[in-house]
Amino acid sequence: MKRLVWVMLAIMGLMGRVQAQPMTHTLPRLNDNELLTEVQKRAVRFFWERSDPLTGLTNDRARNFGEDTYTVASIASTGYALTALPVGVKHKWLKRDKAYERALLTLKFLYEKMPQVHGWFYHFIDGKTGERVWNSELSSIDTVLLMAGVLVCGQYWKGTEVERLANALFDRVDWTWMRTNGGESPQKLVVSMGWSPEKGFIPNNWDTYCELMTLYLFGMGSKTDPLPAESWKAWKRNVVEYGGRKTLAGGAIFMHQMAHGYFDFLGFRDSEGWDYWVVSQEATQINRQFCADLASKRKSYAFDVWGINANDFPDGYKAFSAPGDEDGTISPTGAISSVLFLPKESIGCLRTIYSRYGHHIWGRYGFSNAFNVDRNWYDPDVIGIDLGMALVAIEDSRSGMLWHLMARHPAVQKGWTKAGFHRTRESRPRPLYRAP
Repeated sequence: MKRLVWVMLAIMGLMGRVQAQPMTHTLPRLNDNELLTEVQKRAVRFFWERSDPLTGLTNDRARNFGEDTYTVASIASTGYALTALPVGVKHKWLKRDKAYERALLTLKFLYEKMPQVHGWFYHFIDGKTGERVWNSELSSIDTVLLMAGVLVCGQYWKGTEVERLANALFDRVDWTWMRTNGGESPQKLVVSMGWSPEKGFIPNNWDTYCELMTLYLFGMGSKTDPLPAESWKAWKRNVVEYGGRKTLAGGAIFMHQMAHGYFDFLGFRDSEGWDYWVVSQEATQINRQFCADLASKRKSYAFDVWGINANDFPDGYKAFSAPGDEDGTISPTGAISSVLFLPKESIGCLRTIYSRYGHHIWGRYGFSNAFNVDRNWYDPDVIGIDLGMALVAIEDSRSGMLWHLMARHPAVQKGWTKAGFHRTRESRPRPLYRAP
């Protein structure tokens, strides 16, 4: 999360985004199921249209209304674009042969032409060339999000060149290099947030609960230079409390959603005794309650309108926190991606945002990234990783498709075992933690 804040704040300063207001328009009448489907369908449209046809690299963001001139891609957005291909085929929004061709083109470019160091990729790149832009870092977490999409495609198209390239890309990642800061700290157990040729390794590590679980599960499961099992125990689980509820970290809600898009934690505890599904349920309840408690102060908030997240806001981009720093900005993805944990409340929030604010923020690619009623600001943009998280969460809530594909990979199975995940049968409510 620390990486997200300083990188994106710096980038937004470079981008100089225009705070343009989209034109209002009439909304189609959709029931709850149709609305969820449209969110998915429009996300798949973004990933198909905003991926370069010659490289497969996917733009970091796009305009949701009118002309789009963005050219910068991100490896995380590309990872979600790869994930979107099997989902699009499943729902017949994409033709299977065309989706396979896009997956193959993307993986070949990543393996043969994309600049990389020890298997790690630069965070932001030129979508047409793959070259690094904005002096961005080799990002460990964003490379992991790319690898998630790579593995999903490999498992979906098993026995093909796509699977071969997917495994080759994954196996090339040098986990020991990123963990030990290039060998300078051989005993270090936690993974660095990244590296740049100008400054070397970022001093911050993935050492406190957030969106890091996918990184450690992949790293421990790798057959080449895997992370030791002790790495899972090395990061801190920091309990916070609000309104009589407890969770880990609090913070922006995406931290409690991202890993769940690819791993089904429901009913499991790890070797340390933590139930991360309950952690995310409680974080979602806290996010809702925090917004409700501030509803008299902020026009955007209500008990049925919530979603404090890392997102665009009127002055740039920022990771907000519940409880903690906020300014009245709401992220639709914050609520949508909680459909796994609190489906009734998540869909209710989605419905309210659509009916109350959709004429400002519902566009070609679904919901714009954020809005702030207090400042009469409605984001004209969408962001790829947010669309991807919503797409994945809805699909898993409906079919579990991404969970099933990810769980088939041997590296994932190995990482899951090394983390000590085991199913437990307990009466509800399950506590966050139970001593092993």
